[in-house]
Amino acid sequence: MKVSKAAKFWIDYHKTHSKKNTVQSYQSVIERFCQDFGDTEIEQVTPDDVLSFLNNFTNGNKPYTKRVRYSRMSAFFNFFRNNVDPEIGNPCDTPMIRKLYRERVVSRWEIIEKKTVDGIIFRTDKARNRLILELMARGGMRIGEVLKLRLIDIQDRKLILREPKSGKEHEIVFIPQKVADRLRSEKDSY
Repeated sequence: MKVSKAAKFWIDYHKTHSKKNTVQSYQSVIERFCQDFGDTEIEQVTPDDVLSFLNNFTNGNKPYTKRVRYSRMSAFFNFFRNNVDPEIGNPCDTPMIRKLYRERVVSRWEIIEKKTVDGIIFRTDKARNRLILELMARGGMRIGEVLKLRLIDIQDRKLILREPKSGKEHEIVFIPQKVADRLRSEKDSY
């Protein structure tokens, strides 16, 4: 089976079984791969072909983008090995390519104890800064979300976040009553 035919088969499968963004992500990588190797038989694609393609396609990109594109290519070949022909090898599955595109070791955040967070909050001199820290700690808000709050977004214990980082139109945050009371008194001073 030629790579171009295999790619069409794979994308059609994802159009019926995956979300729209997933299909677009796969499509962008596989279409570019088809431009270079569309007329090649899928069994004849070598690890060197995949490596040169990935190096050209990901040149200048961040490591995470490189890893994602490698994962898409690997998924393409695994799909055919698992569903069409178990004899087809995955050219992405070589030690050298796996090492080049391996997942970066993520440093874990150290979780601060509640007593330490309380100490930081209550040692803050300015009421405004203390309130910002409390909203972040007690409401789980990001600094950007706290700074974007407007008076119309505050409804007793409920805060409406407009354009949050999640990409949704808005999100709702519930805060403890004591923080809501301090926020209300701060709001009234404006």
